Amino acid sequence: MTALVMNDQTYQAQLSEKIARIGEQFAPFNPPALEVYPSPVSHFRMRAEFRIWHTDDELFYAMFERDEAGKKTVVRLDEFAIASRQINELMPVLLDELKANSLLSERIFEVHFLSTLHGEMLVSLIYHKKLDEAWQGVAQSLADKLGVKIIGRSRGQKIVLSDDFVTEKMTVDIKGVETDFYYRQIEGGFSQPNAFVCTQMLNFACDVADGIENKQDLLELYCGNGNFTLPLSKYFQKVLATELAKSSVHAAKWAIAKNNIANIDIARLSAEEFSEAHAGKREFRRLAEAGIEMNNYAFNTVFVDPPRAGIDGETLKILQNFDNIIYISCNPDTLFDNLQTLTQTHDIKRMALFDQFPYTHHIESGVWLTRRA
Repeated sequence: MTALVMNDQTYQAQLSEKIARIGEQFAPFNPPALEVYPSPVSHFRMRAEFRIWHTDDELFYAMFERDEAGKKTVVRLDEFAIASRQINELMPVLLDELKANSLLSERIFEVHFLSTLHGEMLVSLIYHKKLDEAWQGVAQSLADKLGVKIIGRSRGQKIVLSDDFVTEKMTVDIKGVETDFYYRQIEGGFSQPNAFVCTQMLNFACDVADGIENKQDLLELYCGNGNFTLPLSKYFQKVLATELAKSSVHAAKWAIAKNNIANIDIARLSAEEFSEAHAGKREFRRLAEAGIEMNNYAFNTVFVDPPRAGIDGETLKILQNFDNIIYISCNPDTLFDNLQTLTQTHDIKRMALFDQFPYTHHIESGVWLTRRA
């Protein structure tokens, strides 16, 4: 990354390659014109992780690069152009503070930053030593001085000085009105790394939902911390969102309460478990304890944002029963495989490319499918 030249020309070149790749790969489905949502050229990534490299007389941020032979070399980083401006501004200030206090610098080997669009920052300091009360005292003073949240980690230890999360605010166009939504992003948990493109993804999903006729209830699989759930809830009578990770379920429930939304229920189920519950093959105590009864929903739209592995076969069969499928994908290859099943019953009405990961080969996509009569 250090050798990469970041300007409009290099950015547009890599984006054009992605557009061409998606166009060629998905041509067999004859999709409509690709909608393209670009990223800022630099300072777009809201989180970053660095090694802390120690020499006899120096301490600096570092990453590793591999040459063609696979040999790994240490690269010093004084700035990191893909990371948010807040991270870049904090990097030298934090490093000076670490250097100035041996309790903070001794045996530290990694620093993780998690920033937000509106200024909150969480810093994780990771050590090869046991953290004691003395460390906690100076770390708390540092947190107060810098106005950030700090977590200390070592083997078997996690010391949270205030919070283990940041609160993010996303502004989304809801039926022509700019609306703020608040989210809890947990240290070590999943969140969209490029908040600028994430906002465009939310607006795309809401624009699709706005165009759906005869809207009833929405099913969402893999809801995470409620990233898409909150704004999409404004377009449907009721929403049932599923997520397996406990930390994400807790974050989603917090967000629902924080944003005063009353028509969302969260079920702690995997997509495979939901398929079994939906088909009546299994009863889940987690649904009963949450007061969720499948028969109370009239689903005609499903939203999915699966992991890189895509959607399993049984869940795909259930998706084919929905009038509308909104599919966000972080892996075009598994999306292509899943579409071979879904296009047996559905047509692609809209398709989008979100450049969530500039200067990499990774591609985020969005597809709206409608069921044929």
